[in-house]
Amino acid sequence: MRQVLIAFGRAMLSQLHFKMLLLTVLPFVISVAIWGVLLSFGLQPMFDWLQAYFDQSGGFRVANDLLNTFGLGAIKTVLVPLIAMWVLLPLMILTALVFVGTLAMPIIVRHVGGRHYPALEMRRGGSLLGSLWIALYSFIMFAVLWILTLPLSFFPPLTFLIQPVLWGWLTYRVMAYDALAEHASAQEIKDIMRMHRWHLLTIGAVAGAMGAAPTLLWLGGALSVIFFPVLAAGAIWLYVLVFVFSGLWFQHYCLEALAVHRMPARPVVVSSAGQLKDIN
Repeated sequence: MRQVLIAFGRAMLSQLHFKMLLLTVLPFVISVAIWGVLLSFGLQPMFDWLQAYFDQSGGFRVANDLLNTFGLGAIKTVLVPLIAMWVLLPLMILTALVFVGTLAMPIIVRHVGGRHYPALEMRRGGSLLGSLWIALYSFIMFAVLWILTLPLSFFPPLTFLIQPVLWGWLTYRVMAYDALAEHASAQEIKDIMRMHRWHLLTIGAVAGAMGAAPTLLWLGGALSVIFFPVLAAGAIWLYVLVFVFSGLWFQHYCLEALAVHRMPARPVVVSSAGQLKDIN
């Protein structure tokens, strides 16, 4: 775990670098521009469709009975907007993830590799196609689990448990591959991700806890509906910031692990007494 903490400290220092701070701006601006247009034209029609669906299916009656059971009857007045926002949230995460992965990760790789591991050979075992496939597959799994656990989001203690786990798995799957793609060979990528699986999962879990922080912006009930555009922009920026820091943390850890992995084994000989001795 020592290397995990060392990598965390190095990532913190790297995040404070002016170039890394600027790195959060472009993905944020693009994401906000895209979602600003989509929400301007699509948010009200989405509310109307959900309202009609709940009316026709009797969903309001079921939801009302369930919420009253847990003493959350006041939520029913903003139920449709809250459901719409929670459905849109994974799509916002995907937007941030795609733009950070395509725009930020190559810069993070060059920044960390060039400043801290200039002598580390680049074997380019990963590929853009492989990165996109892992990101797409992982996000689909993430989105399915997100939707299945949506009802639990009304209970904050469970939210704080589920969100870090989901985020941890997503960041581990995506970031570890991207961090190794340029410097490691295909076999080295498999070896590092297998040998350091639990440490990488630990980084993912902590990053997941940080990634769950923007979710708190959506727990304000009616206020979150009223200030939805502002909260959406704030959440997107926080997601971008967390993704960039997570990328730096994985990059520092993975390149250090790769450098150690490539170190030649110290040669040993067997003495006449059957004992192993270092040649050096």
